[in-house]
Amino acid sequence: MTDETAQAPARTDEFDFTLESVILLVLGIFMGLFGLLLFPITTGALPYAPDSTYGLFLVIVALQVITMGKTPLGDLRRTWLVIIIGIAAGITGMLACFIPGLLSNIVRILVGAILMLGGAVLLLQLFLHKEKAALWFSVPGILRHLTVACALVYLMAFLLGLVTLIPSFTTDLLTAVLLIIDGAALIYLAWCIDVVGKEFPEQPGPAGENQEKAGQVFLVREVSFPFTTALLIFLGVLLALLAILLVPVNLGILPFSPDGQLGLLLVIMAVQILAMGETPLGPFRRSWLIVTIGLAFVAMGVYSCIVPGVLTDLLRVLLGLLNLIGSLVLLAGRVIPMVLQMRDAPAQPVALPAPLRNLLVTQTALNIIGILFGTSMLLPGLIPGMVTATILFFNGLLLFLLAYILGTLPAAE
Repeated sequence: MTDETAQAPARTDEFDFTLESVILLVLGIFMGLFGLLLFPITTGALPYAPDSTYGLFLVIVALQVITMGKTPLGDLRRTWLVIIIGIAAGITGMLACFIPGLLSNIVRILVGAILMLGGAVLLLQLFLHKEKAALWFSVPGILRHLTVACALVYLMAFLLGLVTLIPSFTTDLLTAVLLIIDGAALIYLAWCIDVVGKEFPEQPGPAGENQEKAGQVFLVREVSFPFTTALLIFLGVLLALLAILLVPVNLGILPFSPDGQLGLLLVIMAVQILAMGETPLGPFRRSWLIVTIGLAFVAMGVYSCIVPGVLTDLLRVLLGLLNLIGSLVLLAGRVIPMVLQMRDAPAQPVALPAPLRNLLVTQTALNIIGILFGTSMLLPGLIPGMVTATILFFNGLLLFLLAYILGTLPAAE
């Protein structure tokens, strides 16, 4: 988002949640839907996949850490150390989503510890820090709402962490109620943060405040790349890891959860849609239609991770079509103008700068791989499993390359 966009007046016909509010909204949908589904799961009416459920939660938390430096224990500077920790948490969540039974106890304990410790620490900070609850509650309006929302979210996180670590502490029905309350509180908090951001816009710090200090150790240097670059790195890690895991899966050495894979991919795609309007068919204005589609994708992805075997074929076809059609549309939109320009070009065409040329080649290669990946999902068995793993691995490498190239381009004015 450019500075001009950030300073523009709010529009009632467009969704303008910030990235922080979007991720809280996604977490709220995850918790609320999990709570609602726990009722039929408890009675045995629906199956349940705890590994991919915990794994998806870790991935969403990792997205917060990598893109904003916001951790379960509070806000930190987005240094390379913080990003590496976020990527490690994301990889753990991905492994739990993809390979059932591999990290069952580890992810349950990790999620429980994150919720309980994070909730306790943030709740104490809220009421002990002189610039938080006491000050906010003294100001009528949205800051009082923010105080209530934060207190609810932190308290629910602590209780849910305790229940996750000690399942016998309460009943499944009470856990479901806590999840629903937490989901509503997270959505409430997302709204509060959005309103606070508009009423009390953050002032930029002094020039040079975030610049790297000479001689500073690499791991504690602050990272300033934007959300798009952070998400490309995260997706690159996801696809490269998936490709590596598909080798022992195709050899029959490891089990595999297609529901966890498809649900995770759909939720990450939904975050892109809600945060930037970025879809497989290209960028769109964040109209309420686009946002509704993004929210539907979140719900379907979360459902697939929690309840296996119900949406498998639907999501496989949906993601296959989105990859195939989106890649074809973007490729055609890039190639056809080039062909027309070459036909009408002067005798000595102007050469593109190297970064733009590299960007064009990388995007074209990603579109071709997207077509192959979409085809493999729509027609299972047409492309051998090992070839699909190779396609995904190169897709991950190309996303790393794209993130690097975008970092070399001049910033938009």
